Amino acid sequence: MPSLSRYHGNTNSTVALRMVNKSLSELYKAVCVEHQIKLNPDILEVLEKTKVSENFTLKLTGNNRLRHIQRLNDGDALVVSKCLQNNKCVTGLDVRYNNITNEAVKHLVDLLQDKNSALRTLDLMFNNIESDGAEVLANCLQCNCSLLTLRLSGNKIRNRGGMHLASMLQVNNTLQELEMADCDLVSTGFLTLCECEHSQQVAVSLSFFLSLQATQSVIAFSIVLKSNKALRSFDISRPLLFSHQEEWAVRFSEMLAVNSSLVELHLGKMGMTNTGMEKLTEGLRLNRSLRFLDLRCNRVTQDGVRLLAEVLKQNTALEILDLSSNRIEDEGAVYLSEAITWPGCTLRELSVISNNIRTEGLVSLAQALKANATLTHIYIWGNHLEQPVCQAFGELISSGRLSPEQTDVSPYKVDSQVFLAEVFHSLRKRFYSMDTNSSDTCSNSDTSLVNATGMSTDVAGTSPDAPLVPLQSYW
Repeated sequence: MPSLSRYHGNTNSTVALRMVNKSLSELYKAVCVEHQIKLNPDILEVLEKTKVSENFTLKLTGNNRLRHIQRLNDGDALVVSKCLQNNKCVTGLDVRYNNITNEAVKHLVDLLQDKNSALRTLDLMFNNIESDGAEVLANCLQCNCSLLTLRLSGNKIRNRGGMHLASMLQVNNTLQELEMADCDLVSTGFLTLCECEHSQQVAVSLSFFLSLQATQSVIAFSIVLKSNKALRSFDISRPLLFSHQEEWAVRFSEMLAVNSSLVELHLGKMGMTNTGMEKLTEGLRLNRSLRFLDLRCNRVTQDGVRLLAEVLKQNTALEILDLSSNRIEDEGAVYLSEAITWPGCTLRELSVISNNIRTEGLVSLAQALKANATLTHIYIWGNHLEQPVCQAFGELISSGRLSPEQTDVSPYKVDSQVFLAEVFHSLRKRFYSMDTNSSDTCSNSDTSLVNATGMSTDVAGTSPDAPLVPLQSYW
C-alpha cells in the first residue's frame, strides 16, 4: 500500500502537494483491493482531478443536482477513513446526503482517534446515523481535542443520541460548532409504542411521558451550555416536542443569561409561541455575546415580537435575526421598525419572509432603513407586496441604500407602475463557520475539494477532569 508519510515533511512545496494528490488516488485503489470493496467512481474522480492544497476539505456529497452520484455506503467510508490516516492536508470531510450508517461512524471515529489526524470539520448531515452512532461519536469526542465542527442534522439520533452528545459537551472544551437540526429528539421506544397502540385513550396517556422524553435531551443541552465555554454555534431546530408548556424556553433563557461564548443559536421549528418568546427574551436581555438568532418557522405573533423589539433596543450584540414564517403581521413589523431606528441598534440583517405583513408594516420597515444605516440586509418576500410597498423598496434599491444582492426582491416597471419580483437571495445560513466555502445562502452540492480556513487556537483543550453536572437529576 502506498504511504503518504514521506510527503508530509514539506507540505508547502508544490511538488509535494502534487505527489500527495497522486498518492491519494493510488492509495484509494490499493485500500479498495485490500478490503475487497468495489471502487466508487465518484470518489476516484475527485481524488484524481482536483488540485490539492494545504488545509482543504474533501467534499463527497451525495446530492449533486447535475448528474447521478453513487452515494457513499459504509464500505466507502471505511476506505476513505483509511486513506486519510496520517494525512496532514485534509482538514475537513464533507459526506452529506449519503447512505452512511452507524457502522461507518466507527470507521470515522478511528480516523478521529488517530493522533496524526488533521481533521477539524466533519459534516455528516442527512445520512442514516441513529442513536448508536451518536453514542460512538460522543464517546470519541470526550477525548478528542482536534475536531472543531460537527454537523449531524437530518440523522435520526433521537433522544438517547442527543443525551450522549449533551454529556460529551460537559467534557469536550474544543468543539465550536454543533448542528443537530431535524434529528427527531424523541424516545424511539415511546414512538414505536404509540404507532402500534390502537387505543386512543392509552395514546393520550402516553403523550405526557413522550413530551418528557422529547424535552429531556433539548433541556440537557441548555444545561451543559451554561458551563461550556467553547461552543460558538448551536443548531437544535425541529425537535419533536409534544409539550405545550415550553419548558425548553425557560431553560434556554437561563442559559443565555449566563453564557458568554455562544454567538449563533438556531431555534427554528420549535413550536414557540408568544409565551415562549416572553421566557426567552428574559435571558436575551442579559446576553452580550449572541450575534445570530434564528427563530424561523415558529408561532410568534405581534405580541411576541413586541417583547423581542424591546430586547433589540437594549441588546447591542444581536446583529442577525431570522423571523421567517411566523405571523408578526403589520403590528409586529412596526415594532421591529421602531427598534431598528432606536439609537444604538446594531441589527444588520433581518428576514421577515412569509409573515402576513401588509402595506403599513412593510412601508414602516422601508422607512426604518432610511433612518438607520446599520441595517444592510432585509428579506420580505412572501408578504403582501402592494403598490406603496413596491414603490418604497424600489426607491431604496434604485437610490443605492439597499443593495440588490442584499434583499430578495427586485423592482421592475409595467405601464409606469413599479412591481417587485422575487430574487433568490436569502439570509445567510451560518454566521460562525470554520469553513470559508460554506455558503451563506445556498450550499454548492458538487462533489469537489474546497479550501478550509486556518483554525482558531484560542480555545481550551479537552479537560477529562472537569466536574460533570448530573443531567438526569433535572427530571
